[in-house]
Amino acid sequence: MSTEDGLDWHEQRRRAVAAHAAADELRRTVEQAEAAELVTAFVAEARRRGLPPERLVATAHNGRGRYRTRLWGWYVDRARRRAVDVDGRFHLLVVPGGLRARVFGANPQPSPAPLVVGAGGRDGESVPLRTLLTRRLGDTA
Repeated sequence: MSTEDGLDWHEQRRRAVAAHAAADELRRTVEQAEAAELVTAFVAEARRRGLPPERLVATAHNGRGRYRTRLWGWYVDRARRRAVDVDGRFHLLVVPGGLRARVFGANPQPSPAPLVVGAGGRDGESVPLRTLLTRRLGDTA
């Protein structure tokens, strides 16, 4: 193999990796947009049904502490670790915790909603976001 062949191979690999990364980013963007639409529709339906939002509480990573937040919304799972706030943002309500969070409350940041909640988790349990949201609305019907 000549130097020119080696450069060609490396260039082909670089292009293949770049194309794969671009396709993965596009897939992620499309999934996040679809999940955002589901969350927006959930908030609209919850309001239409008169489902009252509640003050959301975060849990420490170790599962031992519970921390107040300034968020209002609806829990979407039974563990009360995932929620949608009244502004239509998805939150994972697991925080580092500590004394500051105990005194001043936790401030969990919104994150892009996944289309499949729990995908890739160690317990192997994953649930489509649509199922969680529909189940949550069904609890009040």
